[in-house]
Amino acid sequence: MMNEEVRSIMSTRVTTVLPQHTVGEVLKIMQRKRLQQLPVVDDYQRLVGIITSYDLWQNCQQRDYENTLVGQLMNKDVVKLAPKDKVGTAAELFMDRRFKTLPVVNLDNKLKGVVTAFDVIRYSFKKEYPEPILYGKRLQ
Repeated sequence: MMNEEVRSIMSTRVTTVLPQHTVGEVLKIMQRKRLQQLPVVDDYQRLVGIITSYDLWQNCQQRDYENTLVGQLMNKDVVKLAPKDKVGTAAELFMDRRFKTLPVVNLDNKLKGVVTAFDVIRYSFKKEYPEPILYGKRLQ
């Protein structure tokens, strides 16, 4: 079950930011879309980092966040997956408890999608229970 490729469960419609975005802009995006982390890409959609709500909380208490750039705060050492990596690999990384979202990139480091811990849970659940169990067929 965990040998399927992550490309089969990843989200391909991903909100991203650029290193030159301000932290103020990123805060608004995160609040509006209810996100806790955003991949940071360059002009060619290559992954250059990730910015998390924790990064913002930790670093913006003593800075002028309206003028601080994402590139100054983002994590540049990003753990990422390839589309052909296995769902089990993602699950193992999530179990490590350091990650909630993993970017998926191709060989050129272009962002192709993201996989979340919830994607893995949903995938596992649907393999076991293809039909809804709580709201299945209603009694007539």
